Amino acid sequence: MPIQEVEKIWMNGALVDWGEAKIHVLTHALHYGSGVFEGIRCYKTDKGAAVFRLRDHMMRLMDSGKLYFMTIPYSVEELCKATKDLIRVNKLSGCYIRPIAYRGYGEMGLNPLKNPIDVAIAAWPWGAYLGEEGLKKGIRIKTSSFQRISPNVLPPLAKATGQYANSILAKVESLNAGYDEALMLDYRGYVSEGPGENIFVVKDDVLYTPPEHASILKGITRDSVMTLAMDMGYQVLERDMTRASLYLADELFFTGTAAEVTPIREIDNYSIGAPGPITREIQAKFFEVTKGGDERYKAWLDHVYP
Repeated sequence: MPIQEVEKIWMNGALVDWGEAKIHVLTHALHYGSGVFEGIRCYKTDKGAAVFRLRDHMMRLMDSGKLYFMTIPYSVEELCKATKDLIRVNKLSGCYIRPIAYRGYGEMGLNPLKNPIDVAIAAWPWGAYLGEEGLKKGIRIKTSSFQRISPNVLPPLAKATGQYANSILAKVESLNAGYDEALMLDYRGYVSEGPGENIFVVKDDVLYTPPEHASILKGITRDSVMTLAMDMGYQVLERDMTRASLYLADELFFTGTAAEVTPIREIDNYSIGAPGPITREIQAKFFEVTKGGDERYKAWLDHVYP
């Protein structure tokens, strides 16, 4: 999906013109993937633009940096303020937000510790990651031959730039096979997650999702959906699952900042069918909450305009 340019990007404490937000070709992160990032959404609500779980995302950015021995030179509060300033200056009512902290230009080689930590935040209008049609009718996914990175190879809990080479291979493999998205298994052969999404299984009115030890990124949308589902009276269990258990699911769906709540109608040529009632109910509640329609979850929304 092409990036829709806006006026400004925040870089190292200053708002710069979109076209001037540049880095040197010898930037360490470009060569070694030594960066961490987040994906955040801002939604249009009756009270103006509101960023969904902004502080939680920035705290995870800090945690990812810690796992890569990166001390990010801004506080969570400063990054949250910068995000809202950026949205305001670009006059956005809803958008996707991409904060990134990366090893900058300085030295080349595998020792990154003497390189500066640069930080940038971009925001631009962005629609449904897996398509509006996918949100409505569900998508087709394929189990990838590329397994999800294991905890003793790279830390799956970190949202790190270089780690997404793993996701790219799975994504491209699924697209080349005619599917919309991939499913990745962990190093033990159990279900892990999509290339950029967590997965939920509905069976006999119970929701299941893979646990942390299945090499997942602990998604903030995943956490939100678990909370919403339990508040709606559903049982939600974290459990190891096999591929075959997904083929026999009543319903399947992906969650993620980009994917939001996207139903899955087919996996590996096994039909799951049209998006089921529980998926629809959770999807509707998620969008109601993100757009400010349920006061019980108002703490999840960080309003941009006073």
